[in-house]
Amino acid sequence: MNEQITGALFKQMVLHGAAVITAHKQAINDLNVFPVPDGDTGTNMSMTIGTAVTELRKSSPATVEQAASVTASALLRGARGNSGVILSLLFRGLSKGLKGMESADAPAFAAAMQEGVSAAYKAVMKPAEGTVLTVSRLAAKRAAEVAAEEKDVEKVLEEAIREGREALAQTTEMNPVLKKAGVVDAGGKGYLLILEGMLAELRGEPMPQQDEESAPEKEKADFQAMNVEDITFAFDTVFIVRKATSDISLEPLRTYLNSIGDSLVIGEDDEAFKVHVHTNIPGNALNEAQKYGTLELAKIENMRTQAEDLAAGKHVQSTDDLDAVEQSLEEGAGQPEEDVHTVAAPEKPYGFLAVCAGEGLEAVFRDLGADGVVSGGQTMNPSTESLLKGVDAIPAETVFILPNNSNIIMAAQQCSALTEKKVVVIPTKTVPQGITAMMNVDFEAPDAQTITDAMTEALSTVTTAQITYAARNSDFDGFDIKEGDYLALEEGKLFGTDSSLDTLLQKLAEDAASRGSSFISLYFGEDVTEEDAQKAAQVFENTCPDAEVAVLPGGQPVYYYIISME
Repeated sequence: MNEQITGALFKQMVLHGAAVITAHKQAINDLNVFPVPDGDTGTNMSMTIGTAVTELRKSSPATVEQAASVTASALLRGARGNSGVILSLLFRGLSKGLKGMESADAPAFAAAMQEGVSAAYKAVMKPAEGTVLTVSRLAAKRAAEVAAEEKDVEKVLEEAIREGREALAQTTEMNPVLKKAGVVDAGGKGYLLILEGMLAELRGEPMPQQDEESAPEKEKADFQAMNVEDITFAFDTVFIVRKATSDISLEPLRTYLNSIGDSLVIGEDDEAFKVHVHTNIPGNALNEAQKYGTLELAKIENMRTQAEDLAAGKHVQSTDDLDAVEQSLEEGAGQPEEDVHTVAAPEKPYGFLAVCAGEGLEAVFRDLGADGVVSGGQTMNPSTESLLKGVDAIPAETVFILPNNSNIIMAAQQCSALTEKKVVVIPTKTVPQGITAMMNVDFEAPDAQTITDAMTEALSTVTTAQITYAARNSDFDGFDIKEGDYLALEEGKLFGTDSSLDTLLQKLAEDAASRGSSFISLYFGEDVTEEDAQKAAQVFENTCPDAEVAVLPGGQPVYYYIISME
């Protein structure tokens, strides 16, 4: 029996909940009705709560308020996709409800759950029932009812989950799309899995072990895929310096090391700092670092000779006795330079941040005036923290975000509360919409509202189609879809499916012709050759003889983005 949730216990409950949803994330992904490869619910929720795991493991919360606050803050910044954002909101409200508490009894925890539901409903512009919102609301309501008579937090959470399961079963009937597919809401299922993990911790049950497939891969150099001539900076250099004083600034050292190498990582605490850098002059790096304290340990490896040895089938020489130092550095002692979060001072009134995947599309957005690009989109939704870093790095007072995916809009909207800059989210749901919006920016506009209006109005002037593939078998909207089939989407809705790519291209071309499209642009993806892209363009040129057709490399993970304008 547990009558109080302490800070230490809350921490373990969240860790247990995260382990449970991570173990079942693929089963959650499989509940997604739309068969498009996307930032699926299980993946997004698992990665979102995974950020809280990272922060909680670094802390020893003395109170339940501290534990909940650390969790909520991490989730807010790590939120990915709509499901991840809603999960972060549920925990943000929970944290608000536990504010000022050393520990939480059953009524307090139940009330905090209701605060979480309230925060989620307030943040969603058009709350839809038959979703995680319904499940969380009814679960919290039941928790409050039981807590009015029951002191055991375990019993309260148990009843909340039981009610949540009943509500989850009803989501199939409440949502027509779910009913047709015969599945329950994926977000609601994911939330209940987290609660079940938290309950399991209260009961003293063992935490699920990550299997090798779900465990994150350790990044390491693939020398077999690396040509010696591709190695710009030869020496992989890692060292530790004991600081001369605890408050010494390492920014001048960071600037110097960046000037003589790359892949820089500096991690520090009050007493020492660790450096990882690739450079051709490691001695200079060590000499410069000694201006800040006493050199304690160093490791230098020649990556060129390692690559040559591996290519020749020889044993690769390595300072194995110092691997633990490097591993510690890689696993969180510092951040790569490109991941350091800096806030640029405003030098101009307006800036623009776009989300896309592929070098070609990134170049398009930058050519149109975007100041920054965050990598992500259909197959991987960036976190709020990634978007926030992009916003803060732009030297502008007002930053416009183009999410270019409906599953990223909510994460982008969370940035407003995390930065001093004014953030305006243009609700672009596709990359072509984002391109069209940028084409309609007046960089000399008198105010932000004028730009907002012009970009938003432009979205209705373009029709977006894309061709991708089915990530899973599905019976959707009258289509019997098999995993691996080609899918054509138009304005986010399923247009057609076929085992033949050419058939879908022809159908989309005929549709463009029926709408009288005068401009058609094809952005071809990473798996499409330019020759095949030109053949696809020929289909549109033959079917729409009055239209101007352009072919451009996008480099995105889907086969084609197709923009047609009337």
